[in-house]
Amino acid sequence: MLANTPSPPYYAVIFSSVRTDDEAGYAATAQRMLDLAAVQPGFLGAESARNEIGITVSYWKDLDSIRQWKAHADHQIAQELGIKKWYSAYQVRICRVERAYTF
Repeated sequence: MLANTPSPPYYAVIFSSVRTDDEAGYAATAQRMLDLAAVQPGFLGAESARNEIGITVSYWKDLDSIRQWKAHADHQIAQELGIKKWYSAYQVRICRVERAYTF
């Protein structure tokens, strides 16, 4: 399902990743992080897809909301587990959405 975002401007955090073979706890943690992000101030929605490369785009009202989510204690634990267990590589990009349209 596509995220229902407001009229721009707003921000997008693009998380691109390559997974390891370690599946233990990954799906539950990923769902927990999505559920937890959804109740954070400034969260607008998210979209995710995975094949050889996983891409999750989360949408946020402002940069401060993104900073607060990155610093959230449970999110920091998940980030550490991702580095240690679940990802062989990842990249984060933060963008300002200036224009958006739908079909």
